[in-house]
Amino acid sequence: MDLKKLRYFIAVAEELHFNRAAKKLNITQPPLSQQIQSLEEELGVKLLERTKRQVQLTSAGAIFLEESRNMVAQLERSIKITQLASQGKFGQLSIAFVDSASGSLMVNALKKFRERFPDVKLTLFEMTSVQQLKAIHDGKVHVGFLRSADPSIHITSRLYTNESLMAVLPQTHPLAHHSTLSLRSLADESFILSPPHMGASFHNLILDFCGQHGFQPQIVQEAVQMYTIVNLVAAGIGISIVPSSVSVFQRSDVVFRSFQEESPSIPLYAAWKTGAHETVLTHFLEVVEETACNEELDM
Repeated sequence: MDLKKLRYFIAVAEELHFNRAAKKLNITQPPLSQQIQSLEEELGVKLLERTKRQVQLTSAGAIFLEESRNMVAQLERSIKITQLASQGKFGQLSIAFVDSASGSLMVNALKKFRERFPDVKLTLFEMTSVQQLKAIHDGKVHVGFLRSADPSIHITSRLYTNESLMAVLPQTHPLAHHSTLSLRSLADESFILSPPHMGASFHNLILDFCGQHGFQPQIVQEAVQMYTIVNLVAAGIGISIVPSSVSVFQRSDVVFRSFQEESPSIPLYAAWKTGAHETVLTHFLEVVEETACNEELDM
C-alpha cells in the first residue's frame, strides 16, 4: 500500500464517481479503477459498491475513508515537519545562561528568535558557568551564555559582549548618595561575593581589581546567584561588586554605582559543543550575533 493508492481512494470516495475523481486527479479512468481494485485486493476488503449508475461506500469503505484521511494528513504533516527541521525551522533548543546574562542581549535575542522561528521550542536553564560547561560537554544543553571561555577543544566559545563592574550598596549606605564611587572608598566594607568554585575567573577578577587599588575585600558572605547577592545587600549583610547588567535587578532599597576608576571588562561568551551541526543552533547564534551588533550600534 502506498500514498498514491490512498489518495486515489479518497478522491473516488469523496466524488462517488470514477470519471469525476479521475479528472480531479488529472489521470484517466481505467488506471484509477485498477488502483482501487488493487487496493481492495491488498486489503482483502470490498471498499466500494459499483453499479452502472452509482458508486457507494461499503461500511468498511466508510471507516477506511476516515482512516485514510487521517493517515494522509499525518504523513503530510510529518513531511512538512521533516523539511522544516532540515531548515532549522522546527525542533528544540536548550539554552543555559548565568543569571547576570539575563539583560537586554538575552531578552532581545530570545524575542527576535521566537518571532522568526515560532515552531522551535526553547528550553531555558539558569546555571553557573561551571555547570554550563559540564552540561554542554554532556550534551544536555545546546548552547550556554557564560562568563569564562573554556580552553577545551571540545567546546567552542564566542565573545559577544563586555561589561563594566558596578558597586551595589544598600540605599541607606553613607556612600549611596554619590553618583560614582572610588573603589578605595570600599576598602573597609564587608563584601558579598560569589564563591570561587562556582566561577573562579569572575571571583579572581574582583580580587585583582581591589588588589590593584590597595586592598583585599573582606568577604563576609558568599552567594551563587546575582539576584541573591542583591537581596543580601538589601538586607544589610554587606556590599558587592557585580557586572553592570545586574542593575536590571532593581530594588528600591539598593543602589548601583559606577566606579571612578577604570574597571576590568566582564566578558559574556556563548559556548557550544565543538562540531555541533544543528541548523537550529546556527540560526540562534546568527540571531544573537545580529542582536549584539545592533546593541553596539545603539550605544
